[in-house]
Amino acid sequence: MPRLLLMRHAKSERDETIDDFERPISDRGEKDAPRMGRHLAKLGLVPGRILASSALRSRQTLAPLMPHFAADCEIRLAHDLYLAGEDETIDAIRGHGGTAATLMVIGHEPGLTQTAFALIGTGHPTLLEDLETKFPTCGVAVVDFPAVRWVDVEPKSGRLVAFLRPRTIDLVEEIAAAVEEEEAD
Repeated sequence: MPRLLLMRHAKSERDETIDDFERPISDRGEKDAPRMGRHLAKLGLVPGRILASSALRSRQTLAPLMPHFAADCEIRLAHDLYLAGEDETIDAIRGHGGTAATLMVIGHEPGLTQTAFALIGTGHPTLLEDLETKFPTCGVAVVDFPAVRWVDVEPKSGRLVAFLRPRTIDLVEEIAAAVEEEEAD
């Protein structure tokens, strides 16, 4: 069963003097990306292949994720994913998912939300509502498919099984620390 990790790039700088394609990630983005990589690895959500927009902020999001993933993870940077809509993103998934059991796509808004809702047919109502409300920077939608191969993935066939946000990681880490402290007493 293929698993798709749709990830929005980390928080980027807002500098009108820099071309959009060349905008770097911000200080917050530099903190969120490795934390999300660590969290994904803890949950066993490790991709075998990554398709990432070639925009600077996507590449800078990808770099701190890699220490948390397998060394043989295949990476493909694609200019076509820069500001891609759902059709282009779904074509990239079908065309370049290969044999990876878990595929990660790092891209941009609004294309990621459009892609997610084009592919998702079911999921917990709270997760769907959260995704509909906002796909935050460094957020990851985890979608499972009944198809055997990426080329066979159909619209509305996916099931949203998780929606991870940096602020959720903060909450989980705070709760875990409180539980550990309580148990130590």
